[in-house]
Amino acid sequence: MRIHDWPTGERPRERLLNEGAEALSDAELLAILLRTGTRGCSALDLARRLLATFDGLRGLLEAPADRLVAEPGLGPAKVAQLQAAIALARRHLRARLTRGDALTSPDATRRFLRAELRHRPHEAFCALLLDTRHRVIAFRVLFHGTIDAAHVHPRVVVETALSDRAAAVIVAHNHPSGVAEPSQADLAITRRLRDALALVDIRLLDHFIVGDAEVVSLAERGLV
Repeated sequence: MRIHDWPTGERPRERLLNEGAEALSDAELLAILLRTGTRGCSALDLARRLLATFDGLRGLLEAPADRLVAEPGLGPAKVAQLQAAIALARRHLRARLTRGDALTSPDATRRFLRAELRHRPHEAFCALLLDTRHRVIAFRVLFHGTIDAAHVHPRVVVETALSDRAAAVIVAHNHPSGVAEPSQADLAITRRLRDALALVDIRLLDHFIVGDAEVVSLAERGLV
């Protein structure tokens, strides 16, 4: 039976409009994005199969495009729809953060950084550049690869902050291992950046480390 033949109250799209997104399961939300299934398989059936194949929503949305395109029932158009939805979600988080106050909205900052960094297979070091009222000016990814004192150059961070006329900076990087606990190298980088930025009268407000299940703030631990 096609979804269009279901009772109106059981159709994912109609339920979304009437009850809100929180009332729907991951499979139902995914079915709305997919729109159609395959012969003998509704969009909801396809969504459930994909979630099972990729071990849940995160595995599906973080899978490489070529792997998704090869999956029966998907294809370039549907994969493009999924990637567009992910990009819109990240831009929405960035827009919310830009309108807010990064210093007094740590939860918004954490959500944004998690969306930007958690899915990356390699370490990335980034900076949120803030004005005098701690509003976001820009988000910059500054370094890739193994993040240690030899690879994160304070000069680049300082030059970027000066170029954007930032008054304060929040830095962050991810741990692909999934463990967000700071290493000794993380603490050393934080001290070097704090001291280098202070020389040009720019404050380092925080250093966030993004893991799989949590985002650790070094400022909250008194380490900045």
